[in-house]
Amino acid sequence: MLELSQSLSQWLEPIAAWFRSMNIPEPIVHWGHPLMMGIVVFVMGSVVGLTGWRGRQLGGAEAAKSWADHKKIAPLMFLFVALGYTGGVLSLVMQQQPILQSPHFWTGSAAIILLTVNALLAAVRFGKNKAALRTTHAYVGSAALCLLFLHAIFGLKLGLSI
Repeated sequence: MLELSQSLSQWLEPIAAWFRSMNIPEPIVHWGHPLMMGIVVFVMGSVVGLTGWRGRQLGGAEAAKSWADHKKIAPLMFLFVALGYTGGVLSLVMQQQPILQSPHFWTGSAAIILLTVNALLAAVRFGKNKAALRTTHAYVGSAALCLLFLHAIFGLKLGLSI
């Protein structure tokens, strides 16, 4: 695993060096990713989860509005999480820290996998609107959000340790 971590860091080093050449203040390099991702996870994630579950619990026009909001925000959240994941890895390389050795990296990777599974379920229209796939989507999404909250705790611990 150490060799893979070092290889990946070496591969990303030219990009990290380019960003380092911009003389970005250290607090932004160190805490920019956690701040931005905290907003995405806690604000957007909470809204996405709430609107998805409200759509399941309510009926009629209220459910339709909740689902419409969910469909607008969830893809943006997925995009921001995927970009944030990339930015977090790059931030570690910029700070010359190992990238595959913390629980923060692994919970982020697992969250990306769960969110991708959820995006695919939605993209295939839940197999022509099958209730079991909609339920799977709800619980996988909830698990992803819970994992992202744990991920934030690991990230805070990591940020304070470097």
